[in-house]
Amino acid sequence: MFSRLRDRPWTLALLIGTAAQLLFCYRLGSPSILTFDEIHYVPAARTLWALAEPANTEHPLVAKELIGLGIRLFGDNAIGWRAVSTLAGTATVLGVFAILWQLFGRARVAVFGALLVVLNQTVYIQARIAMLEGFLGAFVTCAIAALLWAMRAPPGRVWPRLLLSAVLFGLAVGTKWVAAPYVAFACLLILWAKWRDPARYFAGVGAVPAVLLLGLASIATYFLTFLPAFFYRLDPMTLEGLLPFQRFMYERQTQILPPHPYQSDWWSWPLLIRPIWYFYEPDQGVQRGVLLLGNPVIWWGGLVAVAACLWAGFRRRSAAIFGAGLLWVASLAIWAAIPKSLGFFYYYHLSGIFLCVAIPAAFYAYPQARRRYLDELFLFAALFAFLHFWPILSAAPLSGPGAFNRWMWLNSWR
Repeated sequence: MFSRLRDRPWTLALLIGTAAQLLFCYRLGSPSILTFDEIHYVPAARTLWALAEPANTEHPLVAKELIGLGIRLFGDNAIGWRAVSTLAGTATVLGVFAILWQLFGRARVAVFGALLVVLNQTVYIQARIAMLEGFLGAFVTCAIAALLWAMRAPPGRVWPRLLLSAVLFGLAVGTKWVAAPYVAFACLLILWAKWRDPARYFAGVGAVPAVLLLGLASIATYFLTFLPAFFYRLDPMTLEGLLPFQRFMYERQTQILPPHPYQSDWWSWPLLIRPIWYFYEPDQGVQRGVLLLGNPVIWWGGLVAVAACLWAGFRRRSAAIFGAGLLWVASLAIWAAIPKSLGFFYYYHLSGIFLCVAIPAAFYAYPQARRRYLDELFLFAALFAFLHFWPILSAAPLSGPGAFNRWMWLNSWR
């Protein structure tokens, strides 16, 4: 069956996306109460859709607009809070599929990466909670996929694809500012591609016009996302106040915060040293828990894959393989440079997704005879780990308050 489908990549993508959406939606109403940072973003979404007044002003509006859309469509309940987050999770899965397809043109590689995203664990959890990271992951991965689509477009089709990428990048920045460096990375990719082979990449489009379109369209999209703020009943936004408000947001995001029990340093995130309990208390008559924990097979194995991509890509002069590893490195370097007083494990969300790009790229980098069935074994190991942790990822009923100890591989996970 797969042999028939491998020449129909978007049919494969549709099947994987449907399965991911069903998984993300299964028992979406548990926990039935606000979880972790939902206590900030759900009330802010309610206030935004009521056009009442500014709320949660340290972040832009896009994610809260989308959370509020779910509430309007499905009600002010656990399903409504998280409904659109599930779509963001599915979009992330499809975005990674598209990235790998554009890079390598192999259905096996793209399917492998998409399935790893489903089993990643943090993507699963962020797809089932009303927070910013799930939307950030969706917009950034889809923006990168659109950029690669434009990169290989025939003459005459580059502009609309490039514009699509710019809009998605603008929406990503409108979700969290940490997406802004990816716009700069995209501009650098355009300049590098036009320098390396101007006739092959972004055909028929000059480097400077392409960079200008990407930059200006993403900035315009970002500022357009503030449109609802102009209609607040109390303290509405004005054109004169739009730029000063950006400064205010920066001050809010870089303020010195008191220590937090779940704070952690950026270098510790890839090692899974300090995950976060999003929820652990009785709910609907039973003990439930949600631990934001990456899949150890993918996260620890992914570090080896990143190194393999950088090494193989450099030796073979393969931009696709090298770029798959460099994407993860750049994503973590952003957090090393950002002037935040506190760091948290969920900041690693995008980097965890990019491991699911690096792992298939690393397997692709070596001859088939030397890795026969190894990728399937890796995938089954990731599936086994996902199923092992499933009860404390999905808020399934647990036996009691001490049940969490069964899954605590490290003392720092408690």
